[in-house]
Amino acid sequence: MTATKLKVSVLYDVWEEEPVEVQEEVPAPRKRKGQTKRRKKVVKQDREEIFEALEKLGHEPSYYILDGRRQSLLGLAKCGADLVFNLTESYAGDDTKEMNVTAFLDMLEIPYTGSGPHANVLAQDKSIAKKMFAFYGIQSPYFATSYRGALDHAHDISFPLIVKPTSEDGSIGIDAAAVVTNVKELMERVHYIQTEFDSPALIEEYIEGREIYAAILGSYENAYALPLVELDLSKLPKGMPRIASQDVKFEKNTEAYKLTKSAIAEDLDEETTTKLSEIALKAYRAVKLRDYGRIDMRVSSKGEVYVIEANPNPWLSSGQEFAMAAKKSGLSYTQMIGEIVDLAMARHA
Repeated sequence: MTATKLKVSVLYDVWEEEPVEVQEEVPAPRKRKGQTKRRKKVVKQDREEIFEALEKLGHEPSYYILDGRRQSLLGLAKCGADLVFNLTESYAGDDTKEMNVTAFLDMLEIPYTGSGPHANVLAQDKSIAKKMFAFYGIQSPYFATSYRGALDHAHDISFPLIVKPTSEDGSIGIDAAAVVTNVKELMERVHYIQTEFDSPALIEEYIEGREIYAAILGSYENAYALPLVELDLSKLPKGMPRIASQDVKFEKNTEAYKLTKSAIAEDLDEETTTKLSEIALKAYRAVKLRDYGRIDMRVSSKGEVYVIEANPNPWLSSGQEFAMAAKKSGLSYTQMIGEIVDLAMARHA
């Protein structure tokens, strides 16, 4: 870990006014004899956890909000940070401009964590990423892309299929109806994607199998895979497709969310584990990820490995898959953040 004290701007984006919660001071009720006081667990956002970790590492963190106005861009140029811990996912709500934020930081020659604009372009558009995977001999489901009657690319694909936007992340646009089994359902879903997201539809073969995530730390040839994590979808209700839909990932009040969980993949044999880790590293490098990233894969019942997508700068919340894998590898949350800081600073040395 670097011993140098750094001024670190924890950079994140907002694009609409959020309601501000006003907390009133209410006198605490009188505690009855024998009554145990229950504390409500406070769930922290990832940026708060990162901020605290940076403080523990001896750095001087501060928050910087990119709100989509020109003034916030100009302010970023003058922030005086030694390092930007980049948590942005869009600019002014447009996630296709995520790459522009990193390109702006590059032009300013401000060091920052995570992948650069090149990787953002290659990884964000899933159809481009899949073409990169094919070039490097990495197996990914056969696919086609369509936008308002125009066909950009097409393998000879067969049902069942899964249809999703080409450039959204966080499972946006993916629900139970995303898996289609006939032409009518396919046409309806393509129309929905194009209408709802004004996006080309990615139509790919649905791979039945285990959902495995490989968290990766490092850059270029020095990158290494952390212990594998599995999103267990086996308990989903009968008839519901085994996919990482928005319900499964984020909607805490749904049955799908309550019946699924991520955990370290303990029952994979050594050969399969090695195979998955090697393929993940190959995919990580194929789309130019650096510092940290996550590769999502499927393992079929025949043991075939398919790369589904690559995620630059994945969610770093302590309860999510990346931190889970880091912890299993022996890294505390603070050490994990320290590794990412060191990787970014080494690149800009």
